[in-house]
Amino acid sequence: MEIKRKPLQGVANIVRFNWHFYAIILSYFILSFFLFKIVVLPNLIADLISFLNIIIASVVGISLLVSAYVYDFSKLYNFSFLNDLKFNGAAKIANINAGFDETSAILKQNFSLNKIEMLDFYDEKVHTEVSIKRARKLYPNSPETLKINTKEIPFPNNYFDAIFLIFAAHEIRSNEERIKFFQELNRISKENSSIIIVEHLRDLPNFLAYNIGFFHFLSLKTWKKNFENSNFNIVKHSKPNPFVNVIYLNKNGNTP
Repeated sequence: MEIKRKPLQGVANIVRFNWHFYAIILSYFILSFFLFKIVVLPNLIADLISFLNIIIASVVGISLLVSAYVYDFSKLYNFSFLNDLKFNGAAKIANINAGFDETSAILKQNFSLNKIEMLDFYDEKVHTEVSIKRARKLYPNSPETLKINTKEIPFPNNYFDAIFLIFAAHEIRSNEERIKFFQELNRISKENSSIIIVEHLRDLPNFLAYNIGFFHFLSLKTWKKNFENSNFNIVKHSKPNPFVNVIYLNKNGNTP
């Protein structure tokens, strides 16, 4: 059966996982409305509050519209940008998540894989994003998902033909932990394997879309240093839309 995402599932999840932020914004606008109704404000203060309201509404509105485009209307989750990847029936594939997996079933379907190893590196003591905790409660991982540690992944050397990290690796906020994690990925991946990373970057398009929220992402410069320190090279870098980057890694630049 073909797996289909619900209408506006992406932007709805963003609101659900970060409801506290939107609750604060809504409370502010309600307070602002009653302030204008009850208190006679000096013109300058009233104009400043009105201007601030427009700025806040614009920033929040733009971020939600961009999110709807990226996750719901751009067909990102069709993964058509991965069509060049081909795997045989014996290929060993892993999809690693940060506590919230909405892609393994789609990857398995798209690549006609009998099995895909689903790995979860989330550690509530280290990865403290409240949005991830809420996502895990709303969408529990499959019982088949293997819990792993970023510093020690329980697979032998040269095991995987491909490893996917889709909107997951940036949740490792410690640079030291992130490097160690990629060193482990290098160890468990075959010589001609593909490591496919899908991420937002801390760049101009994402700043225009998410304002200060873009600080949650990492710069391309930071990613490159992490890859170099774990003996990976970028063999391909593409953008399925202006806000999302797909980075293909390989050991020492070997072409898969």
